[in-house]
Amino acid sequence: MDLVEPPPHPAGRGPHRVVVLALDGLLPFELGIPHRVFGRPRDERGRPLYEVVTCSVRPPGPVETDADFTVHVPHGPEALATADTVIIPACYERGPLFERGELTDELAAALGRIPPSARIASICTGVYVLAAAGRLDGRRATTHWADAERLQRLFPRIDVDPDVLFVDDGDILTSAGVAAGIDLCLHMVRCDHGAAVANDVARRTVVPPHRDGGQAQYIRRPVPDPQQASTSGARAWALGRLHEPLQLRDMAERESMSVRTFTRRFREETGVSPGQWLTRQRVERARHLLESTDLTVDQVARESGFGTAQSMRAHLQTALGVTPTAYRRTFHAAAEHGEEAPAVHAGA
Repeated sequence: MDLVEPPPHPAGRGPHRVVVLALDGLLPFELGIPHRVFGRPRDERGRPLYEVVTCSVRPPGPVETDADFTVHVPHGPEALATADTVIIPACYERGPLFERGELTDELAAALGRIPPSARIASICTGVYVLAAAGRLDGRRATTHWADAERLQRLFPRIDVDPDVLFVDDGDILTSAGVAAGIDLCLHMVRCDHGAAVANDVARRTVVPPHRDGGQAQYIRRPVPDPQQASTSGARAWALGRLHEPLQLRDMAERESMSVRTFTRRFREETGVSPGQWLTRQRVERARHLLESTDLTVDQVARESGFGTAQSMRAHLQTALGVTPTAYRRTFHAAAEHGEEAPAVHAGA
């Protein structure tokens, strides 16, 4: 049976359409990430919030992978014209794209079909497609830590950050390698529909809704002594007490460490300082309460550990670019009308 291209849908009607561009040499794991994450969210009536479509730069047919099998892609490049979000997974590093930073004619033609209003994201070395198309010039971006130096050398006009899991630059997002693609897709769901929806997807996928730190913690280093103490117990203890004033020395005492040793070990394990980690957890707690409860802003501030509404407002403005009241209004209005919330961007 012949497969038909998905018809375009009017703006604001139907689920948000995510079009995944499968290129020859693709990594099957990365190809499956968007389908797994965006295929899960439902509204209160059980209707899917996203529609995921996979396409190629050629007519429907087989696409090579880096494994010992090919995948049949049901749609051609025309599908890109119907996208609300385009995701470009990693593919094997070969050909003019990776060697000279040049797009093939068919890839350039396919990218030309993407609507100007579409959000575009790359996973791992999928960033080369965006870089070669000139879409990252003057922007911050990331990729797998092992490839960051080459990306920067080939595309000097890009601000390559090798130390983060993903970068949200508004309409264009890039992620580090492999599992960071999950982090990025969950982040987009969180921006579209709030923390509660993203957390539910993460729970169903059996992954953390938000990982701490950056790629630095995954770069090869001497294997730690298995007898060496961890800071995980202190983190678990702190998560249950975010509403309380927590001191660094209290967390260090939980692990019977000096403050200096604890701080160093904490950064090694999470990629961030204890203070940065606490602030991030409190922001996530505040988001959840603003979305799921009718507590006043002052109450949310106390329950999430910021103490005052003014302090929480400053931290949410820094992390999300919105005030607590605006954040609540955005997601409550979307829930009441069964709509997708306007994006709330937070860079990694």
